[in-house]
Amino acid sequence: MGPVSFILNLIWIVFGGGLMAVAWVIVAVIMALTIVLLPWSRAAFAIAGYTLFPFGRAAVSRRELTGQDDIGTGGLGFIGNVIWFFAAGWWLALGHVLAGIACALTIIGLPLAVAHFKLVRISLAPIGMTIINLDR
Repeated sequence: MGPVSFILNLIWIVFGGGLMAVAWVIVAVIMALTIVLLPWSRAAFAIAGYTLFPFGRAAVSRRELTGQDDIGTGGLGFIGNVIWFFAAGWWLALGHVLAGIACALTIIGLPLAVAHFKLVRISLAPIGMTIINLDR
């Protein structure tokens, strides 16, 4: 992580990103407790880390990254994303949209707003996605 990404991540945590990361952890814990949604819990914990430090990283499709299909990028991944959407995805995405709008009200908050809007995509359908460092 470069110095600019580090500074942006610190600002991000203070101005709303930390709160959204806590929301992701809460979702992950609830999913783990339900047992039925346990497979989605691991992904929610991973995305919580991405939500805490989004600058210098990106969420990309595993199919585009590897050039190969796997269980999460096919039909089962689609079904998993539908379950995810109804279990937690829509309200996490709504949280990112509202936080992004609030950040966009100031010029200084525009990079933070863009990061929130990027997180909306993975909030709605995380199955088949992976988080990579942009330094590589």
